[in-house]
Amino acid sequence: MTKQSILRAVFTLTLLVVAIALVRLLWVDYMFSPWTRDGRVRANVVQVATDVSGLVADVRVKDNQLVRKGDILFVLDPARFHYALAQADADLLRAQAQVAQAKAQMAGSESGFAMKRAQAARRANLAGDVISDESRADSASLARQSAASYAADQAAYSAAEAAYKAAVVAQQTAALNLARSEVRAPSDGFITNLNLYPGDFATAGTARMALIDSHSFWVYGYFEETKLPNVQVGDRAVVRLLSGGKDIVGHVESLASGIADRDNPTGGDLLADVNPIFTWVRLAQRVPVRVHLDQIPAGLKLAMGMTCTVTLQPRGEP
Repeated sequence: MTKQSILRAVFTLTLLVVAIALVRLLWVDYMFSPWTRDGRVRANVVQVATDVSGLVADVRVKDNQLVRKGDILFVLDPARFHYALAQADADLLRAQAQVAQAKAQMAGSESGFAMKRAQAARRANLAGDVISDESRADSASLARQSAASYAADQAAYSAAEAAYKAAVVAQQTAALNLARSEVRAPSDGFITNLNLYPGDFATAGTARMALIDSHSFWVYGYFEETKLPNVQVGDRAVVRLLSGGKDIVGHVESLASGIADRDNPTGGDLLADVNPIFTWVRLAQRVPVRVHLDQIPAGLKLAMGMTCTVTLQPRGEP
């Protein structure tokens, strides 16, 4: 074998070893480095519902519109709520009059009771030759009747006061219902998939509009379980949207503590329903990793559900 042949064989062998090493490094990097193409942009979705029921009189927003906290989204027909407030105001005035009447009646009964009691006490102290026993007994009886009347008037006054407090609460509730007939945005955000129109009936507690909180965007990166050992809370994250644009810098906020086990559902009798079929190709499970977006570039449009690539840089790496 010539020297040239030996050099050619050494060179070929060297290239083969380098290629194997590079392939190995690429494989390890692909399998265990903390990155994933399976990322999703998420946000808080507020399901806007009314606190009262009524016909929708006016919708003051459009689909995909940006609204600010406190903006009116839609208005229910206020006529019924105005009538209820007027009725509550009238009931409150009547309760006030009843309290005043009961108070005056109780004051009169108190004065009569005091006079009858003083008279009975004075007659009880007189000698038998000055006043008869019958007069003394009549005076005591009148004092007891006056005491019973005063007690009844006190109870009536207490009942009138309770009715007045109930009327105050009813009036405040009617005023609150009138205010709640205007449904306002609970936060800054975007109206999405608007499907509400004047003439629709809104039921209390039933969501009629969706609002995406514009200050709540985050990213869920679904990392393979083989990469989780290299994922730590606080790691720097770089998010690249599939739509392009500038990278978004964030950090790992938390890791999910569990996912559903599709191969081991619970049976009807609450026992484990174990699947006897074994799949020869076992894929690594993907676990959600929540990434907080520290700084969103100006002008970058984020929409809930967008896909992205998430690459983590463990602490200590440049």
